[in-house]
Amino acid sequence: MINRLLSLLVIAWALGFVWFAVALPQPAGDEHTDAIVVPTGAEGRIPHGLALLRAGRAERMLVTGVDIEVRPAEFMAEYGVERQLMDCCITLGFSALDTRGNARETADWMAQNRFTSLRLVTSDWHMRRTAVELASRLPATVTVLRDAVPTQPSFITLVREYHKLLAAWLLSLV
Repeated sequence: MINRLLSLLVIAWALGFVWFAVALPQPAGDEHTDAIVVPTGAEGRIPHGLALLRAGRAERMLVTGVDIEVRPAEFMAEYGVERQLMDCCITLGFSALDTRGNARETADWMAQNRFTSLRLVTSDWHMRRTAVELASRLPATVTVLRDAVPTQPSFITLVREYHKLLAAWLLSLV
């Protein structure tokens, strides 16, 4: 009996991993949201968020999980951000250290600004876990548009992220 249960768990894990690795989330369309939220991390996230902000897909952008050593002027220089855009529309969030912290920081920022919709910009392999963490902290009235940045993740990255997703999902059930 125990061998059958273990076999069933292994099969479920393997099928789930295949789904996770083969069906990575995709970029979103041109929909408008109140805000854009970009967790720091893999390449391409912040430039994509800035391009969306400049294209008018949202009024404001939060970059969550910024290192406390980074200053706005350094951010502006690194990403070619104009002073006017930085002053009006971009918030650098310094309190998050991980994906859970990104979700907390995002939920606080959304509530402070009374936003009801956000475009989540993160790597395709990171999107599902980030969305799970956000869903556990945002009110059900907040709409989240998932906008994945396409990547070429390694097998190891996919395995690690799949396990982190499973853990986040299990914790969300508690």
